[in-house]
Amino acid sequence: MAQKDYYETLGVGRSATPDELKSAFRNLARQYHPDVNKAPDAEERFKELNEAYAVLSDPDKRAAYDRFGHAGLNGMGGAPDFTTVDFSDIFEELFGFGMGMGGRSRGSRNNPRRGADLSYSLSLNFEEAVFGVEKEVEITRDETCGTCRGSGAEPGTSPQRCTACEGRGEVRQVRQTILGSMVQVTTCPTCNGQGTVITSPCKTCRGRGLERKTVKRNVAIPAGIDNGQQIRLAGEGQPGQFGGPNGNLYIEIQVKPHQYFRRKGDDLLLNLNVNVAQAALGAEVEIPTIDGKTSLTIPAGTQPGKVINIRGKGVPHLRSTGRGDQLVVVNVEVPTRISPEQRKIFEQLAQTLGSEVLPQEKSFFDKLREIF
Repeated sequence: MAQKDYYETLGVGRSATPDELKSAFRNLARQYHPDVNKAPDAEERFKELNEAYAVLSDPDKRAAYDRFGHAGLNGMGGAPDFTTVDFSDIFEELFGFGMGMGGRSRGSRNNPRRGADLSYSLSLNFEEAVFGVEKEVEITRDETCGTCRGSGAEPGTSPQRCTACEGRGEVRQVRQTILGSMVQVTTCPTCNGQGTVITSPCKTCRGRGLERKTVKRNVAIPAGIDNGQQIRLAGEGQPGQFGGPNGNLYIEIQVKPHQYFRRKGDDLLLNLNVNVAQAALGAEVEIPTIDGKTSLTIPAGTQPGKVINIRGKGVPHLRSTGRGDQLVVVNVEVPTRISPEQRKIFEQLAQTLGSEVLPQEKSFFDKLREIF
């Protein structure tokens, strides 16, 4: 039976580079590995892939194969023995274990790890969010144990090397496969990857090396912050492991509603009720602003829904200069109860205004929707 072309087996051209060969083999090995693919021919296909890669990844064998084909390999010791080929880089990347004679560690499991982030919800009143404020917050987090100074061992003792993994932090299990002996490396269950065990745990932290503490931090709240926004305090989260950096603390802002104002971006909205006479004749009225009371002119003939803009009386732009505006939405309030004298006046006014009515293009609520 004719032997298959190695290049066709891997699906590459004869000019393929070593990196292209490795990439092709990696993709096909992931697809046909017997631990993944349960098809009847998967094992045989996997053997063909390994045989092809064992030849083409060796410069001398590839050169002989390119010149003389399969016959060129006969003078090099017969068919390739892929139990001696180093597939460890590829198989660890694919399946998480080393391969070959005894295996080898692929990096320390005690690499620096960043600590977890913490969150804190901070409630502000409306004015505090507008103008900014400094607040003190209390958070509970892990801190280095003051008794054992982070070792986890009772003072006067020290952690001992783990005998289960001999201090490596990982244990190895040998598996017999069609490719020979493969070594699967896992975290040591005795020391949890630390490489050491504590025989006399610290009574304060119970061997953790960390203890829960409540700490206080001052937080500068910038002017113009809005509901739902966050402030990041770098390094104020949980401590890192194995020398890794601390996590961050995120302060989430919750702003209480105001009695009069509503916020639209950096503008403040104020609904203002005026009576019929003030709207018709005009008036000078006193209104609240976020800075205090101020005088506002209501023009004669003001219609319901009219918006009067007061420049610079809104919210300061966050981390920038300038402020938004205050938008005063005028609502003409029609009295529901009037005195006999007021009725007489309205009746006289009604005679002069006539009885003609006109359909309105936009309702008062339409105008409000445009504003919001």
